[in-house]
Amino acid sequence: MRLYSATSQQFVEDTARNQIAGKLKASFFDQFRYEPPDSEVRSWQNSLRAMSSVVQGTRLDDHGMILEYQLPLSSQRLDCLISGHDQSGSPSAVIVELKQWEGCGEAEGENEVLTFLGGGEREVLHPSAQVNGYRMYLDDTHPAFYEEPDPIALHACSYLHNYHFEEGDTLFAAKFDQVLQNAPVFTADHYDEISGFLTERLAQGDGLKVLQRIEEDRYRPSKKLMDHVGNVIKGQSEYVLLDEQLVAYDKVFARARKGFHDRKKSVIIIKGGPGTGKSVIALNLMAGLLLDGYNAHYATGSKAFTETLRKIVGQRGGIQFKYFNSYGKIRPNTLDVLICDESHRIRKSSSNRFTPASERSDLPQVLELIEASKVGVFLIDDDQVVRPDEVGSVSHIRQYTEDKDCDVIEYELQAQFRCAGCDAFVSWVNNTLGISRTAHVLWQGAEGFEFKIFPDPASLESAIREKNGEGLSARMTAGFCWEWSKKPKSDRTLELDVKIADYERPWNARHDATRLAKGIPKAHLWAYEPGGIDQIGCVYTAQGFEFDYVGVIFGTDLTYDLDRQEWVGRKENSGDSVVKRSKERFSELIKNTYRVLLSRGMKGCYVYFQDKDTERFFRSRMEI
Repeated sequence: MRLYSATSQQFVEDTARNQIAGKLKASFFDQFRYEPPDSEVRSWQNSLRAMSSVVQGTRLDDHGMILEYQLPLSSQRLDCLISGHDQSGSPSAVIVELKQWEGCGEAEGENEVLTFLGGGEREVLHPSAQVNGYRMYLDDTHPAFYEEPDPIALHACSYLHNYHFEEGDTLFAAKFDQVLQNAPVFTADHYDEISGFLTERLAQGDGLKVLQRIEEDRYRPSKKLMDHVGNVIKGQSEYVLLDEQLVAYDKVFARARKGFHDRKKSVIIIKGGPGTGKSVIALNLMAGLLLDGYNAHYATGSKAFTETLRKIVGQRGGIQFKYFNSYGKIRPNTLDVLICDESHRIRKSSSNRFTPASERSDLPQVLELIEASKVGVFLIDDDQVVRPDEVGSVSHIRQYTEDKDCDVIEYELQAQFRCAGCDAFVSWVNNTLGISRTAHVLWQGAEGFEFKIFPDPASLESAIREKNGEGLSARMTAGFCWEWSKKPKSDRTLELDVKIADYERPWNARHDATRLAKGIPKAHLWAYEPGGIDQIGCVYTAQGFEFDYVGVIFGTDLTYDLDRQEWVGRKENSGDSVVKRSKERFSELIKNTYRVLLSRGMKGCYVYFQDKDTERFFRSRMEI
């Protein structure tokens, strides 16, 4: 997706006629169905006028221009990409990040500077780190840039057209030497330099052919989190952190270094909805911290997620992966850094009905986690709480950080890396389920992401199996509307618990299941092992994972009343005994459950609705 694509000559003409910002604004509305902020429109006007002067002065008159280009499977957009051929006649393209900055100062992180944005000073990525991240991301995910026999050579730079260089400037500090080498920064004083940089890489023009390849080539799916976590832990990450992800990552490292000398604890809260890359940050942190000699642990409240990580990492590395209830007995500050992923699953206490009386504690679980390390990192989505005994929230964590006088830093992730990078789909689901009011009342489709409603569960499963057979990751899930058998059948196969007319399928096996027939994974490996395609997963086994395609059976524990125009939680149709005891919170938790299930897909979400009024309501919110 892009907001503008044209020849370089057309771009210069649109800018000269003061039409470029208007065209971007109209394109933005057509694609997102709401107006862009005035500040963004002003930014287009100012920065693209400066960029046009460079294009015109450098005589890039036979080239392709893409503006506001969305990175594959992400909602991040790069500012400008110019295509052509280099001096040897090979296809080439240059990403140009445009900034209106007028100055910057030092920041703690390895890749950050301090600058004035949004009415105040903020720590942001150095422009070279930002644009080089975009270059690496495209090199990894877009076949046009890596596929033989004639890959497009991709380069990057940034242009700070209002910025004037000063001696000893932070922007060119020694710690940025490497990123500046990979992606140079050009200021208002470097017109000749940026002109030379572009000329060398785009000298022979003929850019429309290259632009067509970039726009027409099909994207490959992003590398899967679980498939590559072993390489992540070895420091060979298959993921590139972008923008606010890298800012949060660098802040953790800065605080880890500071923690050796600072008696005050640091707590970093990283907020983000489904698909914003919380676990990608967490796993990259784990790899980097361990390799740098820090004693870091990775903790979650999910057995499925933790056990899958342990299996992939192996026994030796798996000892660093713990559960939230593992830290009640260790001395304060035993760890340098404790990474708490899926922090919305934090419980009120680490004690449960199986905890021996001698080991019970009334200490809040979140306090145990804060006490365990010098730096605590909490990755969280308040709207993914799906059980009444889960109390994890930003406000809950804040309450105990205040009691301990911690230094608290918060980040909010916005960029979408699931649902084909489509912010609109998750936003629409939130609006449709009544979880939050958003700008996306209607679903109008999105390039690269498929949402489809099926007439029956059998056709839904058939479509999911077809995707799985194509080599894509795909799983069937459902709301918890059927009882979950405690034991397999005598032949070691699973009971067919999920029954809808003639359709009968098993839930995934329980965590404690034994003597299962060959090919049936236990619950905690259902998302990872091939045999998981034969069972239906519930929210407790699907949460934290992502698939190319997810199938969702939307049960009758939550229905939409068309007459009253409201959602109704129906405890009598739930098979989840714990959630049924949640009293007035039942509807809220079930809404969160379906939000989690619907947002597991990176390329598509297929749904069957048991209740036809609920299906009609969803269809009334669709324009495709």
